[in-house]
Amino acid sequence: MYEPIRTKSVHTMAAAPEFPHRSREEELDIRLAGQLTALLTVTDELHALARRPDARPAGAPGTGPALDAAALADAAERIAEQVARLSGGHYPLRAEPSDAGSPSRAAALQQRARTLAGNALAVATSRGDTTVIALAAERMEAHSEPVRDLART
Repeated sequence: MYEPIRTKSVHTMAAAPEFPHRSREEELDIRLAGQLTALLTVTDELHALARRPDARPAGAPGTGPALDAAALADAAERIAEQVARLSGGHYPLRAEPSDAGSPSRAAALQQRARTLAGNALAVATSRGDTTVIALAAERMEAHSEPVRDLART
């Protein structure tokens, strides 16, 4: 009398998904590595600006934020080491910084670096990674000094 239902019912339970789920720690590692990679990119851009002949060296009077090329190079290496540690030993790819920027971009890059360091600090705190907490706090402090200089002018 009635024809049997040939399609699956919408009320049947779906099969378990076949993709692996990541733990909270793995997700935080991925997120922290991403934040640090973004910070590394901005640090490399600042380092490229600091090496330019028209850049104002640290401690020199003038307009615009001062850039210390040696400190930025050291910070970039330390950030890259932490990204590699979080990424299973894979160092991040580092593009050659653009040379088209002017030294006036330094203030915006400093502010962006400070924001990224703050984001990395928040994730590192959530993760409980004291090494990255110290590194991110140090980078926040280093990039907040030029922002304070700009606020005074």
